[in-house]
Amino acid sequence: MKDHWNRAYASKEINDLGWYEKIPSPSLQLISKCDIDTNSPILDVGAGASTFIDSLVKKGYKNITAADISEEALHKLKERLGKEKTSLIRWIIDDVTEPKHLQKLKNIAVWHDRALLHFLVESTQQNTYLSTLNKVIKHGGYVIIAAFSLSGATKCCGLKVNRYNQNTLKDFLGEDFELLEYFDYLYHTPSGNTRPYIYTLFQKNRG
Repeated sequence: MKDHWNRAYASKEINDLGWYEKIPSPSLQLISKCDIDTNSPILDVGAGASTFIDSLVKKGYKNITAADISEEALHKLKERLGKEKTSLIRWIIDDVTEPKHLQKLKNIAVWHDRALLHFLVESTQQNTYLSTLNKVIKHGGYVIIAAFSLSGATKCCGLKVNRYNQNTLKDFLGEDFELLEYFDYLYHTPSGNTRPYIYTLFQKNRG
C-alpha cells in the first residue's frame, strides 16, 4: 500500500489528484462545531497532501499532527507549506492498519479522517484502525470521518472501497461515541466528476 500511494502522489500534480480540495469546507464546518481551543491536539490521519492542514495553520491551531502512509504525499505537503509552516506540524509516516508511531499519541482532541477509512476493506484493517482511534482519542474528544456514501464510488485510485452512511459509521465506532452531526456532500473532482460523500462528527464519551 505504501508503494501504491507513493506512486499515486508522484504521478500527478497535487491539484490534479482525484481527491484534491482547494478549500476543505466540509471538514472546516465540522471542526468549528468542536469545543476545542487552538492548543488542542488535532490528528489528520491519512493527511496526504491535503489543504486541511494549511487551513488549520491559517486558523491558528498550534498542535497539529499530519499522518500518512506515503512519504511522497507528506513531502509534497511540506513543499507547499514552506519551511516556517512545516516546522509547526508534527509529521508521522505510518500505516494505520499496522501502526508503529500513531499508537504512541495521547489525548488527541480531534481525529480527522477524510477518505481513509473507506479504503480499509478487510475486517482486520478496520479493527486496527478502530483500536488505534480508541487508544489515542481522549474522553470527550471528537471524531470527524468523511467516507464514500452508499451511493458513492465502489473503487478509487484503482482500489476497492467500502461505502458508508451515518448509521454504519455509528455502528462501526460503537457505543462509546455519540453522533453529533452528519450530512451528505457531493464532491467535484478536478476532472469534473462527482463523488457522493457522507460527513460525520462524533464525540467520545467523557468517561
